[in-house]
Amino acid sequence: MAQPSAPHDASLAAPSFTGPAPRVLVVVAPFYRPVADALLRGAIAVLDGFAAPREVIEVPGALEIPTAIRLAERRFEAFVALGCVIRGETTHYETVCADSARGLTLLGVERGLCIGNGILTCETMAQAEARAAPDGMDKGGGAARAALHLAAVARRFADRGPMGLAEPPVQFAGRPDATRA
Repeated sequence: MAQPSAPHDASLAAPSFTGPAPRVLVVVAPFYRPVADALLRGAIAVLDGFAAPREVIEVPGALEIPTAIRLAERRFEAFVALGCVIRGETTHYETVCADSARGLTLLGVERGLCIGNGILTCETMAQAEARAAPDGMDKGGGAARAALHLAAVARRFADRGPMGLAEPPVQFAGRPDATRA
């Protein structure tokens, strides 16, 4: 069951799945609770539109999101990271923004995890609220859509070889009846 894309990503068709929708873990850092709740509402609406089974957990902050995903990687096919970092008076903002994004990126690139990054990095609470609102920019819904898109790509290439083609069984020399999958 495919849900139409939101207007801000109308150029990308909704993912489709043969078989059940992916099982998704949503990891929320509720440091700014109203923003986190709005992000979560948007993500849940998208996941429900695909009938994707989900589990939601909370962690203390954005820096803990990549670790929580890594700990749960074997139990889920896709992940949604939700949180908010708002610039303060110190350089801690830069550290949290960069390290949480780097952690998620490394999990995706090095471990092949399907992660939608919905960690907002904002200058003000007003910016965060506008981006989190499901009836506004809906970045939580966007992160859920991204995770589902990556899960669809992962399924597409799960049984493919290095050239993107389905790999035929390999025949061992001298034994045409002996193959390995």
